[in-house]
Amino acid sequence: MSYIPNTREDQETMLARLDLPSLEALLAPVPENVRLRRPLELPPALSEPDLKRVLYAMAAKNKNLDTVISFLGAGTYDHAIPSVVPHLQRRSEFLTSYTPYQPEVSQGMLQAIYEFQTMVCQITGLDIANASLYDGATAMVEAVLLAVGPGGRGEVVISQGVDPQYRRVLHTYAHARGFQVKEVPIRDGLTSIEDLNEAVSATTSAVVIQQPNFFGSIEDMSAIEPIAHKGKAVFIATITEPASLGILASPGEYGADIAVGEMMSFGNTMSFGGPALGFMASKQKYMRLLPGRLVGQTIEEGGEKQTGYVLTLQTREQHIRRERATSNICTNQSLLAVGATIYMAAIGKQGFRELGELCLQKAHYAYRQITALPGFEPVFSAPFFDEFVIKSPVPTQKLQQHFEQADIIGGYDLGLDYPDMENCLLFCVTETRAKEEIDRLVAVLKEVQA
Repeated sequence: MSYIPNTREDQETMLARLDLPSLEALLAPVPENVRLRRPLELPPALSEPDLKRVLYAMAAKNKNLDTVISFLGAGTYDHAIPSVVPHLQRRSEFLTSYTPYQPEVSQGMLQAIYEFQTMVCQITGLDIANASLYDGATAMVEAVLLAVGPGGRGEVVISQGVDPQYRRVLHTYAHARGFQVKEVPIRDGLTSIEDLNEAVSATTSAVVIQQPNFFGSIEDMSAIEPIAHKGKAVFIATITEPASLGILASPGEYGADIAVGEMMSFGNTMSFGGPALGFMASKQKYMRLLPGRLVGQTIEEGGEKQTGYVLTLQTREQHIRRERATSNICTNQSLLAVGATIYMAAIGKQGFRELGELCLQKAHYAYRQITALPGFEPVFSAPFFDEFVIKSPVPTQKLQQHFEQADIIGGYDLGLDYPDMENCLLFCVTETRAKEEIDRLVAVLKEVQA
């Protein structure tokens, strides 16, 4: 087994320590029906230059945003990345840093995380934020687990306008923890206020609403807030498109208790869907219940009393007694959080607002052009941010084939998650799309219809 990186002598030493005569004896517990009793079917060995040519040819089969135009959103968004972001993010002191187990010697990383937390608080309008989570889906589930508590009391009410993947993750956790999940239907692209009011009861632990929702529609969060809070439920706002916070009311403004979501699109590439960057912010009263870490700022004792950064709260079981731990988050997304921090610092407050305005304006231009085509109809009349739903007069599979031939990544096929939305596409238009690219999309739609 030449692919195993140790010598025959190393293997014999390890087998002797295990008191086993051979490697075959070590593998004896592995069932025979899953063991491969023939050589791997690999092509002959190649020289390094020839191997590179083969791998480059394989990689060229992938579509990427350097060679195609994307109108795909649905939770992962194509936003422009200022060149300063990768230039700083890839510095060795950030790139090689991992979890700060010895925070006192990781001042640079702790400061970067502290700045990330501060900016998350600023854009969400909430009091505190943690050091980042794996992705938006697990961030939402962590917020729900905070609400239901260790005993898993009551049920959780969630809108069907929340990302379907997020809801599937929640159902998985609910099955294991024993709490119930009620899903509230959508009416004309928005969470049904009547059904929501009926679903929320005195035993409801959490109410989860996405803003903008999965269809891109803007929910009336001010109308939802009193319904969410009519009992003792925690109102959780889920945000998968953080650019919307540049122009929409923040979760803090409409009374959300916790805001969670996905921030990979800020300063980080889409990378075929991951790695992701979950965030969580909350009101002050939930500080000691937040999962993961909170980095705080302090003053060094004696001397010049310089500013220092510390891990103020660490609520995972590696740091505190297991029975007091609030989560099992055993790492963080600090490198991606650094990218998001540099991005927000680079565009600034005014740039953040302009980002939202550009997304809004370009998406509405595309919407007007597409819906002007005969047969391409808007599915909802609700206001939207940078995503909208169009019903196609031809099957979505046919549309996608034409998009691929034109080097366009088209909209998301909603029929995959919503059976009653066959031939409906969710289009996304961010600030990265030029007018000429939108017009090219419209031209392809014309050709398909013809």
